Amino acid sequence: MDLAALKALKPSEYQDAADGYRATSEMAGKAGEALDNRISAGIRNQLSGETAKAALRELKELSKDFHYAEAECALAGAALDGFAFDMAAAKRKLEAALEDAAAAGCTVGADGSVSFPAGGKEVDGKVPEGGTVRVSTSPTDPTAAALECQAVHMHPNPNFGNAVGFADRIGDALKEATEADTKWAPKLRALKADDDLVVSDKDWIDVKSDTAGVRDAGKDYFDSLPQPPKNESPKDNAAWWKGLTDEQRSDYLAVRPDAVGALDGLPATARDQANRTVLDEAHAKARLDYDAWLKKHPEPERFQPYIDPYTGSMPKGLSVESQEWKDWEEARKNARKSLDGMDAIQTRFDATGVNGLPEAYLLGFSTDGDGRAIIANGNPDTADHQAVYVPGTGSELGNIGGGIDRMTKVWHAASDEADGKSVSTITWLGYDAPDSVWKDAPFEHYAYDGAPAFDKFLDGLDTSHTGDTDPHRTVIAHSYGTTLVGAAAQKGHVSADDLVFAGSPGVKVSDADELDVPKGHVWNEEADGDVVPDIGRWGHGGDGFIIPSDPHFGANQMTTDTEGHSGYWDETSHGPSQSLKNQALVVVGKGDDVALKPPPNEWAHVK
Repeated sequence: MDLAALKALKPSEYQDAADGYRATSEMAGKAGEALDNRISAGIRNQLSGETAKAALRELKELSKDFHYAEAECALAGAALDGFAFDMAAAKRKLEAALEDAAAAGCTVGADGSVSFPAGGKEVDGKVPEGGTVRVSTSPTDPTAAALECQAVHMHPNPNFGNAVGFADRIGDALKEATEADTKWAPKLRALKADDDLVVSDKDWIDVKSDTAGVRDAGKDYFDSLPQPPKNESPKDNAAWWKGLTDEQRSDYLAVRPDAVGALDGLPATARDQANRTVLDEAHAKARLDYDAWLKKHPEPERFQPYIDPYTGSMPKGLSVESQEWKDWEEARKNARKSLDGMDAIQTRFDATGVNGLPEAYLLGFSTDGDGRAIIANGNPDTADHQAVYVPGTGSELGNIGGGIDRMTKVWHAASDEADGKSVSTITWLGYDAPDSVWKDAPFEHYAYDGAPAFDKFLDGLDTSHTGDTDPHRTVIAHSYGTTLVGAAAQKGHVSADDLVFAGSPGVKVSDADELDVPKGHVWNEEADGDVVPDIGRWGHGGDGFIIPSDPHFGANQMTTDTEGHSGYWDETSHGPSQSLKNQALVVVGKGDDVALKPPPNEWAHVK
């Protein structure tokens, strides 16, 4: 870049362009939200039939277009901010050099050369003449720097040294501007979308690549912004977010959606926006990876003739699944495990409006390890009642659909009992759960390792809530999830008003009063046929291996009409089961209406 171009350049014009892209991004986001949460939700709630299904399919594709435009336009805004930042820095250096040169009596030519006046001690009766130094850059090679320094000291005119310094500074500024232009031009070109209206998986892979490119190119700019707190305190996170300008928030959401989405204490709307971008990128990669796996591992023949193990004969028309196919099918399911979980999250998004189900908020998402996901039905920041569900052994991103379904049922049941107040139910898979009942679940470190994240999440809900009064919060935990909640209360604190345990193998403490909720607000369910509580007590019970199902633990023992370890959220043809309804009543603060088991001394008379 030459001197005239840098002098004429106005970084503010690029910042104005960035504002325009941000405005477009915001409009696209609002349009997509309107499609998903109002138009499509209204169709699901009021219409049925093939025409309605076809309309929903088309609206879903249009929503993808808007979300893609939202992400790419936000990236364009962030890139222009970064470019303007770099060019403004170069221009400030140039302007400072030009001002200093003029103050020293030097003139700068159109090509950047610096002319200096005569000056210094007379030599042979003459004042050393002035001259011109052509534009250059500060030498970085030690030898070159030494030679320049020597030339300055040897020159009889002291103005020569000043001119050399000005020429170097001008050259440095021009070089910096040229490098910024060279660096940013391909990044901005990469943000150009395809000339079709189909947002493909490849497009979302490109978004992730574009994001990394803008983030790397704009390192100096992003480093100049207020940085997120390192202590990860929800209150500090919220204060940091609140202190950013709208432009800075937009740029963070554009280039660091993974970081923003993981910060407890930030508004649910911001976390949801960030995590949906991360989800779409991960979803696209998972689909492409799965398709590549299928191409690399073609399906073998599923059936083979049955061979009688005793006679060696092959009865005509009788076949069985081959072991080769069974092995392939197991590997195939494993290859698409995370994809199944992401599909389940998208299915929940697409269910907004069905039977009045509110919009969903993705409060956390990651594919690291077994994966993480936090999904809310309704906005917890404005809800009167919140319920946070902690799943147990075997929980991972691949089967998150089960947890989402349970909290959807709790939302419906609780809303029916809420007397018009708002309810938000949250599935919290924010820890590494044990993989198997016999191999991993006996160990307590999964609970203690995950407890700090759970405590911090609940504190974040306190911080981000915007209602006039504090929400009533219930924690619902199942199986090993109850052990995590107990560990969280034991080692830290659990910001909740009520605790509901279902199928608990033990919560590490010996008495309900040791848990971090008001006295009388610990509830427990143990269904017929659930063997986990008695099996688990030997590893996770309190003193004397006591667990919440034991009468002397002190929990309110709720009646159950479901069976087994996983039926606590079952529904009947007439509505929620008693097991589910009891949970819903606790969620909305109607503990007095909960159906309880008779006291222990009366159990013998119950048939």
